Amino acid sequence: MNAQTASTCLRAAWLACVLSSAATASVRAETPDASAFYKGKTVTLITSTGVGGTYDVVARLVARIMPRYLPGHPTIIVQNMPGGGNVLATNYMYNIAPKDGTAIATLHSAMPLHQVLDPRDVRYDAGRFDWLGSTGPQNEVILVWRTAGIKTLDDAKEREIILGGTGVASGIVIIPAVMNKLLGTKFKIVTGYRTSEDVNLGMERGEVQARAFGIDSITSQHPDWIAEHKVTFLAQAGARRDRRMPEVPLLTELAKSDEQRRMFALVSSAPALGQPYVAPPGVPPERLALLRQAFAATLKDASFLAEAEKIRFNVEPMSAEEVSRTVHETTHAPPDIVAKTKAAVTPAAH
Repeated sequence: MNAQTASTCLRAAWLACVLSSAATASVRAETPDASAFYKGKTVTLITSTGVGGTYDVVARLVARIMPRYLPGHPTIIVQNMPGGGNVLATNYMYNIAPKDGTAIATLHSAMPLHQVLDPRDVRYDAGRFDWLGSTGPQNEVILVWRTAGIKTLDDAKEREIILGGTGVASGIVIIPAVMNKLLGTKFKIVTGYRTSEDVNLGMERGEVQARAFGIDSITSQHPDWIAEHKVTFLAQAGARRDRRMPEVPLLTELAKSDEQRRMFALVSSAPALGQPYVAPPGVPPERLALLRQAFAATLKDASFLAEAEKIRFNVEPMSAEEVSRTVHETTHAPPDIVAKTKAAVTPAAH
């Protein structure tokens, strides 16, 4: 190769490099940077519960802190969407909510379980949601108001107790229904309350005598129930006994057979999820990654944790992967256990 030919080749290679760089720059210019997407945007945070409950209070705290960790620092507003035992908001998030990263939600932990046990109104597939993570496991306790005169679980097997709930989808209905079937308790389950707080008001007014309730919701919203011995705790649902109530037995510990234990483990999958956060399926991967990173950072934020401590809300962060795994185990539970649990939850025909 002579000098002239070599020079020509070098110029050609340089020109190709310049054109390639220009093409790459052009593509980047045409493709918005994911980190710039949120600048000036408003993100809606849906909660499937009403105003005043722990889901609502924590969601508003997340809405204040999370923008710090999203590029562009968008505004996050909370929208309550109660109804249908939390199914209304879940269906909305799956089918209607924008899939561009501007809509997230905190859905009741019983929604994956409800999909398995009572899919009649279900218009979602919990396994296809883009889960962001969770505040951590939150055991459900079955409690009785002090005026009911019930002191032990055996008492609840001897006398009928009116128990309040929202809809059939809710864990606060599913858990006592399975207890009736497997343990012989006599909870008369009354549904139709719009929100969890409405159930609490009903209990304080004497309309109902019992309910299932998240331990963190009690310590946060109604610490006087514990301090003034207004309620009696009969059992708790979760993967392990809550450290604050070590004397209250788990449902899985009350099981009389391995089959019952597995059924109780299935209904305990809801409290094991705590308060999960989610994006609708189909959010662009780069924006989903930003949402997950921002949510994880929020749960470790010093001011978030300080505010959570003030309201006595326990935070044990679960990653998106952990939440997805728990959801998968719930929606893919053994068919025979699902069938038996479904039969236990389904009211008998009259």
